Amino acid sequence: MTLNLDNAEVEIRESRLGSITGYCGTAGDLCRQSKSGNLGEQERSFSQCTSCSSVTAICQLSMIQDAAVVNHAPLGCAGDFCEFNFCNRSGQVKRGLRLKNANLISSNLREEEVIYGGAAKLEEAVREAKERFHPKVIFITASCASGIIGDDLQGLSEQLSEVLGLPVIPVFCEGFRSKVWATGFDAAFHAILSRVVKPARQKQPDLINVINFWGEDIFSDLFGKIGLKANYVVPFSTVDQLERLSEAAATVQVCSTLGTYLAAGLEQQFGVPEVKAPPPYGISGTDAWLRELGRIVGRVPQVEQLIADSRASIAPELDELRQTLKGRTVFISAGAVHGHSIICLLKELRLHVLGGCVWHHDQWFDNKDARADSLDHLISQYGDVDFGICNKQNFELVNLLNRLRPDLFIVRHHGMAVWGGKLGIPTFLIGDEHFGLGYQGLLNYGRKIADTLSNPALVKNLAEHTKLPYTNWWLNQEPYSFLRNRDTLSKGEHASASNFPKGGEQ
Repeated sequence: MTLNLDNAEVEIRESRLGSITGYCGTAGDLCRQSKSGNLGEQERSFSQCTSCSSVTAICQLSMIQDAAVVNHAPLGCAGDFCEFNFCNRSGQVKRGLRLKNANLISSNLREEEVIYGGAAKLEEAVREAKERFHPKVIFITASCASGIIGDDLQGLSEQLSEVLGLPVIPVFCEGFRSKVWATGFDAAFHAILSRVVKPARQKQPDLINVINFWGEDIFSDLFGKIGLKANYVVPFSTVDQLERLSEAAATVQVCSTLGTYLAAGLEQQFGVPEVKAPPPYGISGTDAWLRELGRIVGRVPQVEQLIADSRASIAPELDELRQTLKGRTVFISAGAVHGHSIICLLKELRLHVLGGCVWHHDQWFDNKDARADSLDHLISQYGDVDFGICNKQNFELVNLLNRLRPDLFIVRHHGMAVWGGKLGIPTFLIGDEHFGLGYQGLLNYGRKIADTLSNPALVKNLAEHTKLPYTNWWLNQEPYSFLRNRDTLSKGEHASASNFPKGGEQ
């Protein structure tokens, strides 16, 4: 584990974590190839639009409550600002915080700036951000346009920091830098680790950093049972809280796809131990996660009591839910680690998982500790499953769903959820990543799934009045027909795609 925090730019995931965005086979084969070092990217000969590293960086930074973000980009790159503001405000409501908008500005690069340089527009936007929001820190997020024209974000940030009297921090998250948009998380955390976090003034033995998205506050109650306090990062933190991340006793994360860089960086640079365990979804994962946390902070007896009490409290309803859901089929699409975690949870509920499709795959995490391998945990605890990697390629997902026709489609991102409804498949959109976390999360998911399956009338009616944009020419092909280099798979060129059975024509 060696992160170079002296470099202004974060190392992308493809080179740092061996990340890939194309694969079809089984989870077991993917895991074996990752461990042996034989896994290579399977590029597509055709690709639809996907997400962007700049989006994920801004997503995190925009929800720091007393910071501002200047996106050095054409105005079109600000198209997601409304969503970031919605997440910011809805999360504030969940956490009981004062309701306020996200502090976001676009430098609005136009054709003239692309030709002659955008430094003047950027300086104007940064000054406007200070005047309008009075932030403690201003982050400048790069874009494809600013990267291509070569604006000196580093030099300009240093000059503005001196002139304005507050940190102005560049974040190098241009969309073309990486095919894996989760690299944007790393770029944001790289800026925070290298320019915001300070050495600990005094350690707080009961404070636990929780790297999360924007879910409900469940950790205050959970940690309170064992005498600990939750320090949520990065969404809804203040700059002061971020400066003092080094004072925590440990760092946990709900999803290593999000937090691998920040958790490893806090341990490497500031000595805050990372809890190296599978995410706390399903009984096995939650047990291991809590026990590792208890070991690090010296609360093993309290943790064991919490595990015993929690297991006993959910047992009666969990048995009922398992009987209700046993044998029902499901397909899952989500981010990498969150996808692994939800499959574990679904198997705990005794659902039959027809397959999973995640947005990318990291062959290892920044801590390089086998205990944190969520895919290996899935396989060892719950068995193998048909598996694909698809960076939000709608055409592949629709083909898969049309073939498999599961009883239920569970998806993490709303842009993908619409396809379940158009195919007449009851669909459960995961909004709050904390909804399924821990022992209570099993019951939450079980109830939600049972409710979703109980009334499929809406999606059935929707499918009867919907015409898909995909023809039978495509729907009759193998879902991953456009993947190149499939001969690198241990099963041969076409065997992996044929793992997913062919369904009826649409």
